[in-house]
Amino acid sequence: MYWLIGSLIIIVMMGVLAASDNVNLPTDLSLLDMVSTTSLSLVLIVFATILIASTQFSIPSIGRHNADKNTSNGTFRRNKFPFRIISYLVLALLATVLVIGSALQALITHQQAETTEITVPIRVQALVRIEGLSDSVYDATTDSSYRQVAVITNIAPLVAELTPTELAAKTSDYLDVNKNSLSINKNVNFNEIGIKVSEHRILLNAYPRKSTNDNQLSSLNDLQPGDEVFMSLALAPLATSKQASNNPTGFDSYRWLRGRHIDGVANILAVSPTLVNSNEISNEKQAKQSLDSDSYLQRFRTYIDQGRWRLRQHFYQDWSAHTTAEQQAKAVTLSLLTGDRSLINRDTKDLYQLAGISHLLAISGTHVLFLAIVLAGIVVLLFDRNYSAIYRRTPRWQVRWWVMIGAAFIYALFTGFDVPAARTAWMLLAIGFVRLTLLPISTMRVLLALAVLMAWRDPYVLWQAGYWLSFIAVALLLKYDDKSYEHQTTAATTIYDDKQRTHISSALSSRIWQMVKRVFKLQFWLFLTLLPVTLLLFGKASLWGIFINLFAIGLFGWVIVPFNLLAGLCYLLVPSIADILWIIISTIVGHLHDLMSWLTSLPALSDAWLYTPVNIALLSMALLSALPWLMPRGLLSRWLTLPPLTLLMMTVYANHQSFVTVPTLYILPTGDSYVTAALLQYPTVNEDSTNWLFLADHRPASTRTMPSSLIADKLSENLKQQLGGLSVKKLESIVVQSSSVGLTDTLTPNNKNIAADTRASNLLPMTVVQLNKQLPISQYWQAGRSDRWPTFQQAYKTIRQSENKPTISAQHCKQGKIWQSTNDELSLQAITGWSEIGDASVWDCTIALDTNLPIRVLRYNAADPLNSLPVSPQAQIATNQVTGKQLESSQSRLILNTDTHQRVWQLWSLLCSAESKHEDILFKNTRWLGHSTSQITADVINSQRVDEVITYDNKPSGTALSLDNIDSIRNAGTANP
Repeated sequence: MYWLIGSLIIIVMMGVLAASDNVNLPTDLSLLDMVSTTSLSLVLIVFATILIASTQFSIPSIGRHNADKNTSNGTFRRNKFPFRIISYLVLALLATVLVIGSALQALITHQQAETTEITVPIRVQALVRIEGLSDSVYDATTDSSYRQVAVITNIAPLVAELTPTELAAKTSDYLDVNKNSLSINKNVNFNEIGIKVSEHRILLNAYPRKSTNDNQLSSLNDLQPGDEVFMSLALAPLATSKQASNNPTGFDSYRWLRGRHIDGVANILAVSPTLVNSNEISNEKQAKQSLDSDSYLQRFRTYIDQGRWRLRQHFYQDWSAHTTAEQQAKAVTLSLLTGDRSLINRDTKDLYQLAGISHLLAISGTHVLFLAIVLAGIVVLLFDRNYSAIYRRTPRWQVRWWVMIGAAFIYALFTGFDVPAARTAWMLLAIGFVRLTLLPISTMRVLLALAVLMAWRDPYVLWQAGYWLSFIAVALLLKYDDKSYEHQTTAATTIYDDKQRTHISSALSSRIWQMVKRVFKLQFWLFLTLLPVTLLLFGKASLWGIFINLFAIGLFGWVIVPFNLLAGLCYLLVPSIADILWIIISTIVGHLHDLMSWLTSLPALSDAWLYTPVNIALLSMALLSALPWLMPRGLLSRWLTLPPLTLLMMTVYANHQSFVTVPTLYILPTGDSYVTAALLQYPTVNEDSTNWLFLADHRPASTRTMPSSLIADKLSENLKQQLGGLSVKKLESIVVQSSSVGLTDTLTPNNKNIAADTRASNLLPMTVVQLNKQLPISQYWQAGRSDRWPTFQQAYKTIRQSENKPTISAQHCKQGKIWQSTNDELSLQAITGWSEIGDASVWDCTIALDTNLPIRVLRYNAADPLNSLPVSPQAQIATNQVTGKQLESSQSRLILNTDTHQRVWQLWSLLCSAESKHEDILFKNTRWLGHSTSQITADVINSQRVDEVITYDNKPSGTALSLDNIDSIRNAGTANP
């Protein structure tokens, strides 16, 4: 019953949060005024305590049962039957109250978040108070952005751009007035400027701009927790879950930020050089705030965060003087000590993910428990020698328990109090309380109760991956430990009985072999059981994690982490000794990185990712498969695992096959609205499916736009993950439909600035080079001139030291180029692109896909590829009369348009428009897929006999709308002559 009620509570809370997020519910302020989340959580705890006590008292004791043995069984049952009915009704009523109260708790939490969220973009000036450590540091040399959680108050609309000097003057005025808000804010109506309340918790962002502003923004790294400073900000609301699902990786940034109680995001425009809390007036203000009971805990938390910040600054000293490898070794060392991953770059995170040990970078319960045990042992040892009289009043285990609790909570706060660390601290407290009160509650039930309590305290914790992975992993470890203890006891008894006949050496070797086998079984058990959850949360899993974890967990758990914690303790007493220990630890970590880099570079490990779309249905099948093994032995037959396991394997296989049964064009998200990617999967008879990848940059040449923030490494990694999610292991061709001016310029192999040049016109060719390292590619079509492509490719290989990687030649994508499948089911034709003309404005290449079967166009959902939805057309054009030959034709055409200048289609109209009117090339239906900024004209669309217009960015095209309006007018005129 415990597991049923606890699971139902968590499921109902998740359902309420999901429904509230997807449905626009009106905010009920009266409900928020009547009920608070704190009081409601206390009420739920009281009802849960009553429920647990009722279940304990409702169990008949053995003594009473023996005393009534001589009593008539019928009389006993008649006397107990009404009582049992009443007790069951009470238990059902209490369980119902808990479930309904949990749903109400989730709803109220969501309503409170809605009242504080930022709803519209706006530029403001505000007083910013730094909370905790930044997620990353600002570094223009490595393109590292600054991300920091902060609270903004004293918000005023930004009428004009403010310089740092003007913000410093604002700071001086604020201190002179000595009030809680700016005087200008008194007459501001927050509803008029799109601000609901005068205080928000936001995520600050500052990106390298390669300008004179870099010196000012680099000072952001000097802001420590608790600092207050005036800034001018560009506020923006959080992206909805639907918008977040369209990002390249499928990562739901909305739920991640909402789980951290973030109301909006803000780009930093300018920062005051003067801090507000550096003045005595701010100290008086803090003294007044300290009268509030909540301020003591907040100030204690800020003091701990400041200690974490000072330790980071200690590691960050002379950062640029170290090599990248040394920097990352120190960054990982800091992360293993405090959970601060702000100094770890993207490459190191990817390396740990590919190795399957990224969980080791987080502060887990092992770190907290190890430090608590060591400190408790030291304190008990001191008490044994000097203060043994204390044991007359307090047992030794209670002394050890209190020390462990104090150490666990302080270290958990020092590491940011994330879910794994918080879970360990609360588990120590709960298990000690159970032992102190002698309650008959198992550790598994304590774990379930703690999971429910954390959900009641903060329902948004259910949106954190760490919550699920932490509790599920601990539950599996507890279950495995119980079974292994039984086997170990049996084995120990056997050895004890036969010890006279067994040599010591053989017994020792047998013990070591049993230990190695036990560790491997444990790792294999954890990997299999956590695999569905990992795929559901992250969309991919490293297959080699099961092997690398065998030695990595031992190295981290028994060498690196203990020495790191010892260095942290020494830092408080003798910093010089701590520095020596950290140098040793960084050296070990650096060699580990070299080993992992070598292992992951092997051909066998290069394709170690498992991309399998997982939804709730597949997760349920996996749970049913594991259920007979999780239940006590004998309760359910282990053979019952076979039906759901077979169904699971068949479903996964069917999902992989469903991607290629129907000709499909997936519009892949790239993270840039102008840069597009589309994957064509066309199934062929007696062959593997034909896969074509189309890339283009649609930034119009005649309009000034922001340059792309994408880099080739990131774009290629996102595309590789998306292709893996669609089970694409090789590509027939990559077609870059937009020209690259960089391929016509002179490049030298030793040019160190090639990486910077790729952000402009060379982004897509560099992406091709990256993908060619990871996937077999048969052809590469490049729009425009690509005479410098071999030199460009060789220069990249020289810089990346990858001479053994395969190369690919570039073919011109120009008007008239045709590719056709062997069975004539699919043909590709370039209908624009004239690279022989010395004008880059006419180099863009538009591709026409002619197929026997119509191609469905889907917008790829990275979060759930199985639920990729069809693209809605922006316009339906029916002005063209359908001829008899069109009706008889079995072929369909899909045009993938790319034009950054209107001259492309002007030249096509002069050279090729007559061919499009020929009767022999008529199609049953013709669809046009382009960008909303396309330069195409209505005449060209009519010449192509386009029936339907689709856009990559899901925005209406002006030309298509005009044609749609004309068609509507004509239809109206026909209907009303």
